[in-house]
Amino acid sequence: MDLHFTAETASDGVVDRSFVVGDVPGVLWSPASADAHAPLLLMGHGGGLHKRAHGLVSRARETVVRDGFHVAAIDSPGHGDRPRSEEDQQWVDAMLEARERGESLAPSIAPYNASLAERAVPEWRATIGALLSLPEVGDDVPIGYSGMTLASAIGIPLAVAEPRIRAAIFGGVFVYDAVIEAARQVTIPVEFLLPWDDAEISRESGLEVFDAFASEDKTLLAFPGSHFRVPADRIDTRFFARHLGRASSVASR
Repeated sequence: MDLHFTAETASDGVVDRSFVVGDVPGVLWSPASADAHAPLLLMGHGGGLHKRAHGLVSRARETVVRDGFHVAAIDSPGHGDRPRSEEDQQWVDAMLEARERGESLAPSIAPYNASLAERAVPEWRATIGALLSLPEVGDDVPIGYSGMTLASAIGIPLAVAEPRIRAAIFGGVFVYDAVIEAARQVTIPVEFLLPWDDAEISRESGLEVFDAFASEDKTLLAFPGSHFRVPADRIDTRFFARHLGRASSVASR
């Protein structure tokens, strides 16, 4: 599937290009003077957010400047610039009502996230193929994936389906059977962020997912509070540089 750029800006050494692959909108951030075969980092957004959420953009630009990576994000189904289906809206309404009543989100969020993952994994794979066809990226670059909550619900099965992904950071994921089943098939290096005091995601369920990963190289990083706010200093900024083979000084030469 072809990729078409629709807008481009540049600032502070980062080129920001909007694109579409089919009907899926995305963003590619690249160094202004990218070396050939720079790694590609895929960033997923959380539930209710989008490809240009403030925190995601900040992390993407920082990664470009610090590590010399290309970074890409797309809107998940029903998020950002993509209309939400009637069925998705019913799940969202049920989830928000449960949250307001202080009830478990599981009855609505499990089928909703499972459905989003089923749709989003093929979209991510098509996007990966289109990005790798770009001459400034290349078809043999190492690829990583990063994202929490919904991005992990999508990213864990994506890492199983997509052998080109070499390392991933997940975390704060709502746990249901499909997530555990997918985690058992993940063998790449993984860093897992665990909100220790989350009212909606129990630490026990987070530990269950971490334990399920089949990776020989996996690290658990717990932090106080909930999944709504991840302390920046809890994220290992060297993780992808180590596993994707890129020195942190590349973009600053």
